[in-house]
Amino acid sequence: MNTTQLLLIITTAISILANFSPALKEKMLFKPTRIKKNQEWHRFLSSGFIHADWEHLLFNMLSLYLFGTLVENAYQSDSFFAEDGTTLFLILYFSSIPFSLLYSYFRYHTKSNYASLGASGAVSAVIFSAILMDPMIQIGLFIIPPIIPGYLFGPLFLILSAWMGKKRKDNINHAAHIGGALYGWAFTIAVTYLQHDSLNPLKAPLSIILKKLGLG
Repeated sequence: MNTTQLLLIITTAISILANFSPALKEKMLFKPTRIKKNQEWHRFLSSGFIHADWEHLLFNMLSLYLFGTLVENAYQSDSFFAEDGTTLFLILYFSSIPFSLLYSYFRYHTKSNYASLGASGAVSAVIFSAILMDPMIQIGLFIIPPIIPGYLFGPLFLILSAWMGKKRKDNINHAAHIGGALYGWAFTIAVTYLQHDSLNPLKAPLSIILKKLGLG
């Protein structure tokens, strides 16, 4: 069992338990006002392990399984972090949950009726880390088979998320998607820089990307 599968099992188990226990879900929800008033900082992390419904859970866990396995294997390869790959993958996943919620916290910390939940921020970080490492990766949308290369999907996803977030006609935290996506890029670039001891933080990941594109 790899780390991605372990995260999937843990998240699914906690989500199912919370769906049958409203009191538990309430304690785990991301609620900026409760965090600010009562210092309930655990909500920054716990909210990433519960989901609104079965469809929400299924979509996030399917995405995590598909892309998490790719990123985990890449992180563990000699081209990236080798024996440090598993640890860095876990750091990427867990740290991306609170980071993706920072914008929502500062925007809604006075809105008592605002709440958010789900692993979407962390999953977005994993997906965009995969895109950074392999820009030619083929990605589909929902039931559409993989037909869009990563280097096109990434910008389109960010633009669509920003547009839908501005309209605010659904209950999806699009800001968390954007925050997680950007964090996935930033984290992978930063740790690649540190691992490869480059003077230029973009040199190592960009050289890998150029090789993938056949330009290096």
